[in-house]
Amino acid sequence: MRVHKLTIAAMALAAGLSLTACQNDDDGTDRGAASPAASAASSTGGSGSTGSDQQGGTDADGKSPAGTGGGDGTTATGGSGGSGENGKAAKCRTDELEITAIDATVGGDDRGTVAVDLKNGGGRDCSLAGHAGVDLKTDSGTLSAERTGEPAPSVVLKDGERITFGITYPINDSGGSGVRITGLVVTPPDETKSVTLDWPGGATLPVTDGSGTPVQVGPLGSAGQGG
Repeated sequence: MRVHKLTIAAMALAAGLSLTACQNDDDGTDRGAASPAASAASSTGGSGSTGSDQQGGTDADGKSPAGTGGGDGTTATGGSGGSGENGKAAKCRTDELEITAIDATVGGDDRGTVAVDLKNGGGRDCSLAGHAGVDLKTDSGTLSAERTGEPAPSVVLKDGERITFGITYPINDSGGSGVRITGLVVTPPDETKSVTLDWPGGATLPVTDGSGTPVQVGPLGSAGQGG
């Protein structure tokens, strides 16, 4: 009977040790499984921290981490600067301008005036800077207008806007037939393509030896009278 009791006690002890061993193994497994998860969380947390740094944060040394959002901000600012430059209105092309000319001579003036109108019809803003080129076609050849010497402004024409400059020329009151004008050629500033128009002013220019008053072109925005 004593032997039987000892055997049962030994079996109970063995069962207890086995249960304890299983519990220890379960704890080890849980800790082992938790470690990769914790590592992933740490990694995620690191990415989040790096994401914060990329919004302008700093590292332990007080320096912006490489490849952070601070760099992106600089690029964006540079991009804005570039956009600012690209946003400037491009120059007006001849094909975008509606060019017309009318007689603008005021009674009593000793010089005739033709007003040339440049209207932006290109569907976008465009810029003009400098003087337009002006040539008169005559029965004696082409006569190029001289500039008045006044400063030429830079202007931006919105779509549909216009600007005018003046051409002045000597009136033929000599009583002679003079030099007959057959056409007006206008070249917008900083362009090479020209437009030929009917000449709306006096039919002829006086014949001179070159000492007379020349045909002159005023700057953009002049109200006529060559500026």
